[in-house]
Amino acid sequence: MKLDIQNVSKRYGKNNYGLRNFSITLEKGILGLLGPNGAGKSTLLKMIATVTRPTEGLLLLNKNNIVKDPNYMRKQLGFLPQDFGVYPNLSAVEFLSYIAAMKGVGGPTLKPRILQLLDGLNLSDAANTPIGSYSGGMKQRVGIAQALLNQPKIVIFDEPTVGLDPEERVRFRNLISDLAHECIVILSSHIVSDIDTIADTIAIMKNGQLLHTGKPDEIISQIKGKVYETSMRKENLTAFKQDHLVVSTARSNGNLLVRYLSDTPVSDSISRTPNLEDAYLFQTKTITA
Repeated sequence: MKLDIQNVSKRYGKNNYGLRNFSITLEKGILGLLGPNGAGKSTLLKMIATVTRPTEGLLLLNKNNIVKDPNYMRKQLGFLPQDFGVYPNLSAVEFLSYIAAMKGVGGPTLKPRILQLLDGLNLSDAANTPIGSYSGGMKQRVGIAQALLNQPKIVIFDEPTVGLDPEERVRFRNLISDLAHECIVILSSHIVSDIDTIADTIAIMKNGQLLHTGKPDEIISQIKGKVYETSMRKENLTAFKQDHLVVSTARSNGNLLVRYLSDTPVSDSISRTPNLEDAYLFQTKTITA
């Protein structure tokens, strides 16, 4: 299984690009897409899912052009879009049975497959309850289940952990890790912690362009020696931010403990081990796309 994206662009107007010259090659494993709102993540995912067509470039799955032959992708695809909707009067079992029929999935193994997915997503107790009574997190888990119904070879999740509590997010990450042995999984999120523990490859996007791609430790290594922590009074933070990229702040003994990125740390700073969130902010805040 190989997905080859070659110089793909999506143009909405003369000089208005949602995505520009994006190229990457994927095989089995998990790609984590990171980027701020408007980075082009959803645009890219919709083109891979054949929901929309690129203005330029090639999208090839096993050397098959999926723009010209979208059904080749759709037969092997599981997709959870960011704006996933449900039928509130149907139960989870009924809804997933309906989606399975839409995907051409059936036979004696369908019902056990649905029940297995609902159990894996902690929805067994509500399997026969109308989805309209579900919480937002429960509806999102139904969305995850429908993406996996047809045992896809390409799985795309666009902001899949929205509405999930911490325990559910851990359950989701474990599910995705198991999938990655057999599939190409593309996971888009603005929550770095949802990606850094499971992604084999990270792609960081900004303004419709690919800034950097690589293994998580490779991306983190780029900011080695640039992450520091210092303590300061709250009223000094605004001025400090004008000259330094602040990653986070926390209260400590009446002051603020400030984690920041810099080549020239201020006095009394302590060097800290960088993580993916530090690297992500460095890429998106200091590099011009």
